[in-house]
Amino acid sequence: MKSGLRFLMAATRCEIAELQQLAHTSELVNVTARLVHGLQHERGLSNLYLATPTEPDSQPLRDQMGECQRTVQALLACFDTLHDQANHQVSAHVGHGARLFSRIAYVLHGLDALPHLRQRVLQRQWSAPQATAAYVKLIAGLLAVVFEAADSASDPQVSRLLVAFFNFMQGKELAGQERATGAALLAAGKPDAAGQQRLLHLIESQDRCFQIFNDFASPALRQLCAQSQDPMNLAELERMRRLACTTPTSGALDCGLGPAWFHCCTRRMDELMNVETQLAHDLMTLCQEKIDAAQQTLQGWNKWQQPPAANPSAEDEDRQAMVFFDELPAPLSDPHTLLDAALPAVAGGHSSQVERSILQLVREQSLRLQTMGAELDTVRASLTERKLIERAKGLLMAHRQLSEVEAHKLMRQTAMNQNRRLSDVAQTVLAMAEMLPPAR
Repeated sequence: MKSGLRFLMAATRCEIAELQQLAHTSELVNVTARLVHGLQHERGLSNLYLATPTEPDSQPLRDQMGECQRTVQALLACFDTLHDQANHQVSAHVGHGARLFSRIAYVLHGLDALPHLRQRVLQRQWSAPQATAAYVKLIAGLLAVVFEAADSASDPQVSRLLVAFFNFMQGKELAGQERATGAALLAAGKPDAAGQQRLLHLIESQDRCFQIFNDFASPALRQLCAQSQDPMNLAELERMRRLACTTPTSGALDCGLGPAWFHCCTRRMDELMNVETQLAHDLMTLCQEKIDAAQQTLQGWNKWQQPPAANPSAEDEDRQAMVFFDELPAPLSDPHTLLDAALPAVAGGHSSQVERSILQLVREQSLRLQTMGAELDTVRASLTERKLIERAKGLLMAHRQLSEVEAHKLMRQTAMNQNRRLSDVAQTVLAMAEMLPPAR
């Protein structure tokens, strides 16, 4: 069994390497979250700067741009580290690496273009909607990196926390888009039906993301999220939401509410950032704890590497070899039980205790990996549903000339009318892709 133990230890070394790679990915997620938060603030300031009729002071916006650029440099360093680790550690496998690195390549193009976007904003060459759409596109690319990181995690506990992290970031981004949309609506002083519909869609969508976060987050994180937000600020935000969304298009809005709206939304997002910071800390701590535990396990297994007995008798060799066949199972009819039968619990008998203990370790390792696989399937179901819904929305937008809001509303209404889950409706839309009218 010396050879078997050697491969069991090699499997643990692979697990450690994967966890170390996952720790690097988690650090990438942490820095990405910081950059997204900074860009959200920069987008809000740009929106106010461009929507104001008279040219305001640009210094707060310039300061925020400088702060964001420093975070960009930190993110680029994380990209380099992840790239080097993937190239130089053959055993450190990155799950879904092709998709993750493709997302990073896409984001790098956006980061290269960011200085040009800022120049257009500062020179007021673009309108507020144009600048907002550009920031939304870049932030969406960054969130896609986090999505692939969550989908690539090989440990169910880490994957669960990454799914919670991604949905929280997505909900916070929708809250940032709400800030920009509401600021533009109030700054214009005249409500329009499209802007109001967009605002309602953003409110509903972020609530859905925060609900998924609650489903995957720990009780401590859920409590922190609930306690971090000021009830008075939320009440004021809700009051302004009703005002912005329900004022008739024939009426008028107080333009002076724009700064108040921006301050209220910004305070809420800063409070949400506190939760993101804790999420990042918990993620890095969990990765390190798992690495430490795996390394301790590997060190503990060194005790089983004992030299063979000198000149063992033929009878001893026969007994040691037959440990594998102790407690033979009944004939099997279900092929899915073959693995469990191949790794039976070992106890009693006349074989070497060392050989039996190693077989037990092999069995426990196998069962642990099976359990982890089942848990990963459960966690990733949420990500799979999101992929289906986003693909179906994109299909409807392309073939039926719908906006994102209209496509989502159509799918949601269909799900309600047919008493089906939204993901089931999305699956039906994708299955009928060939029957949809051609995209124009």
